[in-house]
Amino acid sequence: MSQASKPFNPEEVMVIMASLQQPAVFRNMVSDWPALKWNVEHLSHVLNGKPLKFRIGERKMTKVPQYETHCEYVQATLQEFLVWLHGESDASAGLFDAFPRSQYWAYADYKYIAMTFEEKAEAFQDVIWSDFGFPGRDGRDSTLWIGSEAANTPCHLDSYGCNLVLQVQGRKRWHLFPPEDTSSLYPTRIPFEESSTFSSVNVVNPDLERFPRFHGARRHVVILHPGEVLFVPRHWWHYVESLDPVTVSVNSWIELDDDDEARVGEALTRTVICALKSADPDADIASWLNATEAGITSHKTNLHYVNLAVQACLEKPKSCSAKGRNPSAQGSSAFSKKRKCGSGEGAEHSAATDTLRNLAEPKPALTTSIPFGPNLVPAVQEAAAAAQHRVSCAPGCGDVSLTNNLEANQSSGRMGCDCEPTGGRRTVISTDELLNCLVHPDVISLMTEILLDRHCSH
Repeated sequence: MSQASKPFNPEEVMVIMASLQQPAVFRNMVSDWPALKWNVEHLSHVLNGKPLKFRIGERKMTKVPQYETHCEYVQATLQEFLVWLHGESDASAGLFDAFPRSQYWAYADYKYIAMTFEEKAEAFQDVIWSDFGFPGRDGRDSTLWIGSEAANTPCHLDSYGCNLVLQVQGRKRWHLFPPEDTSSLYPTRIPFEESSTFSSVNVVNPDLERFPRFHGARRHVVILHPGEVLFVPRHWWHYVESLDPVTVSVNSWIELDDDDEARVGEALTRTVICALKSADPDADIASWLNATEAGITSHKTNLHYVNLAVQACLEKPKSCSAKGRNPSAQGSSAFSKKRKCGSGEGAEHSAATDTLRNLAEPKPALTTSIPFGPNLVPAVQEAAAAAQHRVSCAPGCGDVSLTNNLEANQSSGRMGCDCEPTGGRRTVISTDELLNCLVHPDVISLMTEILLDRHCSH
């Protein structure tokens, strides 16, 4: 398909993404992409027995999120995965044989294409993000996801960038919540993963007694089909689940202006969490450090990350007020241990990326009319969530504000509202509860602002 026959040209896509205030699905934009042939059978042939790390989760419905720290992990080939998918339970399924398909799901997630296809570099050209306004961005800057039915990613928000997601095989359901609903998602940094803030709520089976504010969360739902591309704006929460027997997706995180300050916040978060958890004799690393992290970093190393992040921010041409920062487009990622950066650490950012960042600056009013229609479909807010009732946990309690209620403390004994009577019981504050206050997004944002303002004044 020629570019002229596509519904939007790259420049139009850039303007649309910069104007969108909600997730949206692009249709009829990728029918000529060779990546659409990347079903599991094709990938198995291309990778030719190369083992991948699969996350194994239980098919069960509880009111507790199934974090990645609650899963098991196996090394297996896609051929073994296919044998398992077809219901064959024997030695040819490899390590999958220990996990009956009726009881478990499997997910080969966050597989950087640059590393996965390092011996098949020609495959990078199968992904053509230039159609979305990013010339030179291809599979090298993308991530591969391969899952079975019911495989899922816990509800979280990404600290960096916005997200473009191509669905290749099968369907996925995306549950999305706007950044303004962060209070209702009860954010937590335990388990810790650099660049991800998780929700304490199982958003598909919420415990409203423990998390009453979730009742007012504005859920948007998208079912993404093969050949469609989902745009997820910055800091939108999302929970993703596979609906079909096998799913394949490719995504790319697009760097944004605010990522410079976000990296300061992530460095501060890592420093605080590692310090407190390392000092806690009862802390089990496997229970709080996500499998995506290489290990606990030392305090010296974490301070080094903080210094590099602050320095990178201060070197950008902008006003010194943290409230009015306007960093230049060239991001700095040398200090960042992130899984949301694609493969291009140190890579030059395209002029189109610069344009998107400039367009994405907050505006008093949108000047672009977004051409919603058959080729651009907005994520629709669920009718059940549209009521947006405020929840009070006791008569006379009133609304609970985010800044006065930092109790996203999943592992503590007290999960309710701050005004819940204790009944004379002895209060026990855990390390995780303390951490969820200290590294709450509001607190980290304020720490970042103070730190940058102090150094700007020097």
